[in-house]
Amino acid sequence: MNLEKLVRKTVVNITPYVPGKPIQEVKRDLGLEKVYKMASNENPLGPSPRAVEAIKEVLGELNRYPEASCYYLKNKLAQFWNLKPENFIIGNGSDELIILTLRAYLNPGDEVIVAKPTFLIYELASKIEGANIKIIPMKNFRYDLPRMLDAVSSATKIIFIANPDNPCGTYVTRDEIEDFLNQLPSDVIVFIDEAYYEFVNHLPDFPDCLQYINKRPMIVTRTFSKIYGLAGLRIGYGMAHPEFIKYLNKVREPFNVNSLAQIAALNALDDQEYVKKVKELTLTGRDYLSKKFEQLGLDYIKSVTNFILVKIGEKANELCEYLLTNGVIVRNMSGWGLNEYIRVTVGLEVENRKMIKLLSDFLKKEVEP
Repeated sequence: MNLEKLVRKTVVNITPYVPGKPIQEVKRDLGLEKVYKMASNENPLGPSPRAVEAIKEVLGELNRYPEASCYYLKNKLAQFWNLKPENFIIGNGSDELIILTLRAYLNPGDEVIVAKPTFLIYELASKIEGANIKIIPMKNFRYDLPRMLDAVSSATKIIFIANPDNPCGTYVTRDEIEDFLNQLPSDVIVFIDEAYYEFVNHLPDFPDCLQYINKRPMIVTRTFSKIYGLAGLRIGYGMAHPEFIKYLNKVREPFNVNSLAQIAALNALDDQEYVKKVKELTLTGRDYLSKKFEQLGLDYIKSVTNFILVKIGEKANELCEYLLTNGVIVRNMSGWGLNEYIRVTVGLEVENRKMIKLLSDFLKKEVEP
């Protein structure tokens, strides 16, 4: 069956996003009993116990549709961030908010500006909606905001900024974003993706972008998938001016966030002690991995997140396969054009040590325990 004449022209040449391999697939394919996943920037401790218990209590209500407006979660988030409920939209993961923003605001032929390397969904979803893409290479693995400004034209509709960036783990500072916004035309939408916000909010020069959302067309998104450990439930949120949110709701499906995700997010948000615990474990593990990469003579990008981009060289793909066959999943970066790199998610201590032991064996270099 040939469907090319029927399918949307913007979809024909799309290369689908390929997520990291799930643990069960690796176990099944390779016959392994124990597999450590250090590929998808997940929280290795899992969700807050409060969230897990709250889910158990509502399992008997799954015959009912979820609360469509996410009323309670919006109100909880409004209190938490000192905003109004009208400033929020809840999504089936923050990925959905990328798609809703494009669906609501992009016309075919509009320009979208993205960096490279960055989160691949920005470019992929924009192409599907018929955008013309301008790609601005990073400078030393950091956003080159002056060059992004230079790329703006009368056709530019949306600029995507991941802060911190995935896969680089670097961030745009308060002064940089302020200078950028001061020079950016007021009719260009800025999409700030802060999926890793909780790992960097202690840094004194990390920007507070919420101060801008009521001043210009901008949306700031965050997620419960990373530090909160709810990746399997798919829930994130966006913050913007109520008028901006109004148009996103026009193109949002009515029951886009399931009831288990909503109740888990409500309870996870209440457990900030658990968030603190996850952050401390992550920073300790990140320091350990960084130190070991240095001892092995490997270049890496200094990260402020829960993952590290490491330069392996021409054997990067071979290393990924070696680690996989020995029960450790890391991210092959060839999909980003970073053929000599791998991305390693900070894991539990046992996972970090296992990965470093295998890495040192592969490189045939000794490393301190």
